[in-house]
This record gives sequence, structure tokens and C-alpha cells, in this order.
Amino acid sequence: MYRGSRKHVLDWTDQPDFIVQLLDTILPVRAAVTAGGLWMPRGYRFPDEARLESFGPHFLKEHPAWPTLRRWWLCHERGANTPNWDLAVGCQIEGRPGLVLVEAKANELELKSEGKPLEKDASRNSQENHAQIKAAIAEASGVLNERGIPNKIDRDTHYQLSNRIAFTWKLASLGIPTVLVYLGFVGDSGIEDVSPAFASLQHWTGSFRSYASEIAPETMFERRLEMGAAPAWCLVRSRPVIEISPTVTPCAG
Repeated sequence: MYRGSRKHVLDWTDQPDFIVQLLDTILPVRAAVTAGGLWMPRGYRFPDEARLESFGPHFLKEHPAWPTLRRWWLCHERGANTPNWDLAVGCQIEGRPGLVLVEAKANELELKSEGKPLEKDASRNSQENHAQIKAAIAEASGVLNERGIPNKIDRDTHYQLSNRIAFTWKLASLGIPTVLVYLGFVGDSGIEDVSPAFASLQHWTGSFRSYASEIAPETMFERRLEMGAAPAWCLVRSRPVIEISPTVTPCAG
């Protein structure tokens, strides 16, 4: 049973006019999706989320970014993964092959401020990957600051937002225009047994700004960011839910 933002992404990508709605959502970014466009997930028939090192080669087969991206994030690739994306869309951005990457939220609990955990008995490979991820995010943070985009992204706080911003920078630095969208689904009263749902656009944007302000100020969002090899955007958007999450009936004690 799907609930919360996972359900709402699948509901949305099940719609026949999903792509039209997506392109409207990311305006004023100039983007297009051809008839053979690729995105993940694709509704309930194909609900898997995307990892860029596997999704990317299906979209841009010959581009060198995909192995580079994985090596940048992990020093021991076997048995380890890069982050999952709620929604990834291959498209044309400003006339060039690019990506729209969506991080979806439906309630306040989904805005996670924790750092990346590491088990006390983690293997040496896991520990070294943990250190590599910190270095990758620090590299992204440093370059963004040098480019006049103030930030404090870090592995040890707001890890989810930090890794999303870091990947957006890295993709653009490798020549792939990238749009990162933080998407709030509004009106999911069915999920309130878990955490308060976003009741309105104002509730969502206020919650996101408060959450992000420690590491990613408002100046990072809603503008074209020059990354050298390709541009990037970080956008905050909202959509009403198509259907609320199913409620969970407490078990009788």
C-alpha cells in the first residue's frame, strides 16, 4: 500500500497528460520532452524509483557522466548505491539533453534534517564510502560558494537536501543541464496519522523555507545557476493531491 509522497508521484505519473503538467510545473525553465522521452517511475505499472547511474545511460547512452558520477560518490561501488530519486525525467533543457529531478514531500516529517547515519559496526568499505560522500558534498559546497551561491550543505546535517543539491551541481558540471524540484503535495489528509500534511501552498513553502534555511538560503532557488559546463535550477513547487492516502486502521489491542 502506497501512502504519502510515494503514492502521489505514482498517481501523477499515471496521468495521460503528466508530461504537459511537469513542463508547466518547472516554468520558466525552457524544457521539452520528445515522444520517446524517458522517465521513472511511470505510474503503478512501473513504480521503481531511479538511480542516476542506471537511469542515465538509458537516456544518454554515450555520455561519460554516469560512471564519473558513481566514482565521485563512492570509492567502493560493489554493494553500495547512489541515492534514489522520487522522479527523474530525461528531456531537452534550453535545447540540450538534460534532467529534471524531483524530490517529493507530502507531510512535515518527510522534510528530514538528519545527517547520513553510519552503523557502529560498519565495514571498512562502508566507512570509506561515508568519508567519500562527505568529500563529494564538501566539493559541491565549495564550488557553489566560489560561484557566489552561498550554502552550507554537508553530509552530517540535512543530508537528503545536501545530496540533492550536490548531485544537481555535479551533473551540471559534467555538462548536463539539471532542474532540481522540491515538490510539495498539498491536501493529503489521509497521512495525518504520521505527521501534519501540507494544507496549502503557503504551508508547504513556509515549511520548506524554514527547513532549508540553515544550509540553502532562498537566493539559491528560483533562478538560473551558472555552473560552467551547463546551467542548473533549484525550484520549489506544489501540486494538489489527486487522491488522499489510504488511512491506516489501528489494530485492536
